[in-house]
Amino acid sequence: MRKVNLVSVNVSRGVLVVSLMMALGGCNAGSMGSSLGLSSPETAAQPAAQPAMQVSENGSVQPFVQGFCPQISLRDGTSFYRTYAKSKSEDPKDVVFQASLADTTRACSRTDTTLTITALLQGRLTSGPQGKAGAINLPIRVTVVDGDQEVFSEVEQYPVTLADVNQPTQFVYNKQVTVPGNVSGMTRVYVGFDAGKKKK
Repeated sequence: MRKVNLVSVNVSRGVLVVSLMMALGGCNAGSMGSSLGLSSPETAAQPAAQPAMQVSENGSVQPFVQGFCPQISLRDGTSFYRTYAKSKSEDPKDVVFQASLADTTRACSRTDTTLTITALLQGRLTSGPQGKAGAINLPIRVTVVDGDQEVFSEVEQYPVTLADVNQPTQFVYNKQVTVPGNVSGMTRVYVGFDAGKKKK
């Protein structure tokens, strides 16, 4: 599958929503079974089973039914991220920037042994009183859980550019994760900021 690379831009919410849908539209070509469109973490519905194409290890392509693509969820307390100019400060006057994650969408593809999940989330970055224009690394953790078992967990320092401290920047976080293909229907993907990995 062609990897989708998206950059941070100052755009309206409507344009960003279209960008999310177009990005997954590119991923869904060929072998992808997907949940198309944009949904909030609380209301994301399971995609309906639909015909797709499965690539076996010997390279042959066979039709199969893609019946499950794990939901993307934001855990409580991880959808917002804020940094301060002074250590241990919680004074609003010391805020450097605040970031948030909101709407999500995803797509899935399979081989004989793996399930690959492409997750996209809409984000927003706003400068605080102590903020400066420039590149900022946001620590975002992606965790895949099958029932009570964690099958994937990784923190990524995701770069976002704040071009103007007076204007919020919207961005799209894009992550592709591959897990064992025998995960159950209890599998969920959790995405959120990792408060233990703060970087300015």
